[in-house]
Amino acid sequence: MSKRKKNSAQQLMGIEDITDYSIVTRQGELVFFVISPTNLSVLPESGISARINALLNVIRTNDGLELMASDAMQSFEFNKHFYRDRLEKEPLPAIRNLLQKDMEYLDGIQVMAASSRQFFLILRIQREIKGDIYAFLGDVEKYIHEQGFTVHRADKQELKGLLAVYYEQNMTAVTFDDVDGQRWIE
Repeated sequence: MSKRKKNSAQQLMGIEDITDYSIVTRQGELVFFVISPTNLSVLPESGISARINALLNVIRTNDGLELMASDAMQSFEFNKHFYRDRLEKEPLPAIRNLLQKDMEYLDGIQVMAASSRQFFLILRIQREIKGDIYAFLGDVEKYIHEQGFTVHRADKQELKGLLAVYYEQNMTAVTFDDVDGQRWIE
């Protein structure tokens, strides 16, 4: 009987490390800058064009910079599917009524969360940075800010939260362990 080596979740995702400022993969290091969205509904058409041009300038002037939008909240589709299945099988009208109300409640949350997005500028670092990496990233952050965006570099917990939403659709956790169950041992 041969024993096979089990891979960690990070290895299965192609992640080598999550640092204080980046996600390290085999293809390079990814630094995430969190952009706070501008309320475009209050801007005139010229203001919207200016925001778009500013974003284009940021992306054009920084080689390896990409834009990403992500859900900020978890999806309730699995929960709603469970309720639909239970509703079909449930014979008692009172329970059916409660299941229907639960589905309506989840629909309401989903509608509110539908506009809840997170926006990131992702900097791919594929070469060695000469000098201090924090100074380099600070310069990039400063440049984005100078273009009129509210921005900050994602820290380790925010990176883990991003991965949790992307891979697991989980935004209920407040903090994320480096190793599953770590907080219960310490």
